[in-house]
Amino acid sequence: MKVHTREAGHTAIIWMLLVVTMLATGMARATERETADAWLLKLGPALNMTTYRGIFVYSRGDQVSSMMIAHRYRDGSVEERLVQQDGAGGEILRRGNRVLCVLPEQGRIHLDQVIPSGPFGEAFASQQVPVGAWYQPQMLGEDRIAGYPAVVIGLEPRDDDRYGYRLWMEKHTGLLLKSHVRQDGEVLEHFQFTMLEITDELPDSEFEIRSGVEMKEVTPYLPVSGDAGEMDGWNLGWQPDGFMPVDAPRTSRGQAVAFSDGLATFSVFVEAAGGTEMPEGASRIGATTVYMHYVSPGAGSQDRFLVTVVGEIPPRTAMRVAQSVAVDDRNALARTLAD
Repeated sequence: MKVHTREAGHTAIIWMLLVVTMLATGMARATERETADAWLLKLGPALNMTTYRGIFVYSRGDQVSSMMIAHRYRDGSVEERLVQQDGAGGEILRRGNRVLCVLPEQGRIHLDQVIPSGPFGEAFASQQVPVGAWYQPQMLGEDRIAGYPAVVIGLEPRDDDRYGYRLWMEKHTGLLLKSHVRQDGEVLEHFQFTMLEITDELPDSEFEIRSGVEMKEVTPYLPVSGDAGEMDGWNLGWQPDGFMPVDAPRTSRGQAVAFSDGLATFSVFVEAAGGTEMPEGASRIGATTVYMHYVSPGAGSQDRFLVTVVGEIPPRTAMRVAQSVAVDDRNALARTLAD
């Protein structure tokens, strides 16, 4: 009896250790998830509300560009100046929702629409849906970027309709210092600060356009559709889970509807097919896919419309979106195009 009691005691201890180990592992994973989610919540506010100056590089495919940036948050408003370090040296100056683009060959262009601020601002400044529903967040460790300590966050996609991300965030402010857009272990796009100073204040001189080229003022007509996801004369039969409609500008030739899952975005353009035949199919630069597809209102119709899907989604996803577009009222679409 004693032998059996001793064996039973040993077995009970082993089971207790296994249970404790499993609970500890589960708690560690839950804590890791909560920590990763907490860091992601800092990302959007940090992009807007941190004051800093620096230089960052951005690579997409074989294209690499370098930009100098000064970013200031003061009295509840964002000011930002970007100066291209390559080529002709264009500049972008943003004050709140007003943006001035300085392009030496095209003059100064005012854009009276909301343009998210900062590198990767379009993706991360305003999350539209819970990111964790479509990505698996995880803590990947710590690193040092541009002289600042950083935490590394991984975002693995939960399906094949989106890319994965790896984010390096400054440990104190949450500012994005570096990021990768990834697919199957391959880095498709890469953003990184090479020089950075996070500060409490920047002088007004940092936000003055300095250019020796004479340019004229031009204000382009960029009306914005009133309702997010509004489609006049056409409809979208399929979109990847988690992508919700957001506001998009209408072009002079067609209509655009944009979608976001909180990180990635894509837009669908529908316009009357012109005389120039565009090749159908997909092209990709870095993580940005462009897919073109022709659609007719019905059998025997001579009218054709060009559907273009552009965004940070895999080519197969863009193809499914484009091929799901149907023109159900060509007259309504024609009126929209004429506006």
